[in-house]
Amino acid sequence: MTAQDLADTLRGRLIVSCQAPPGDPMRETATLVRLALSAVAGGGSAIRANEPEVVAAIAGAVDLPVIGLWKDGDTGVYITPTVRHALAIAEAGAAVVAADATDRPRPDGSSFAELVTAVHAAGALVMADVSTLAEGVTAAAQGADFVSTTLSGYVPGPPEQTGPDLDLVTSLSAAVSVPVVAEGRINTPEEAAEALARGAHSVVVGTAITAPTALTSRFVAGLARP
Repeated sequence: MTAQDLADTLRGRLIVSCQAPPGDPMRETATLVRLALSAVAGGGSAIRANEPEVVAAIAGAVDLPVIGLWKDGDTGVYITPTVRHALAIAEAGAAVVAADATDRPRPDGSSFAELVTAVHAAGALVMADVSTLAEGVTAAAQGADFVSTTLSGYVPGPPEQTGPDLDLVTSLSAAVSVPVVAEGRINTPEEAAEALARGAHSVVVGTAITAPTALTSRFVAGLARP
């Protein structure tokens, strides 16, 4: 699938992130495949998934594009941090490899541009997960096929974000020619629609759809308020 074909498929559509953090009861491959199948049944247009085994299982179970990544660690660059991780995700069957494209150093000393080149040579596309406008512009210039706001609010330093960074969606959409994907803290259909209105090509929603542990804890916390 070419970048243009996938962009056409995802225009104005929902991408569902089917992931679970370490230690969560949902973090089991067969369970995550069922989440993906549920997302398909609900009308999702693509799945975002973590780790080669899960990516391969979901890619084999659903007839939708899979955006794959490999989280390794929990500090610094940990979303598909090296070329090795990226190629493993491409080989697992991901149509798109999502990778950290912030300006922080990568553990293998490679550049984001080198990761893009390697993934393209393997026949997959690249989604740049960024935290700022400058990072998104640089990632697009380095060959990323999509730019996502995934890391806004999750990288040390301002601005702190409690909701989706719709201002970043707006600025990126005006600054780059590749599709901009809104991701991060999108909790309601209204916020997802607003992201599209702000210029997002498509929207990723994870926790608000596929994370019962996190959703339960929100309700418990709400009931505990005086």
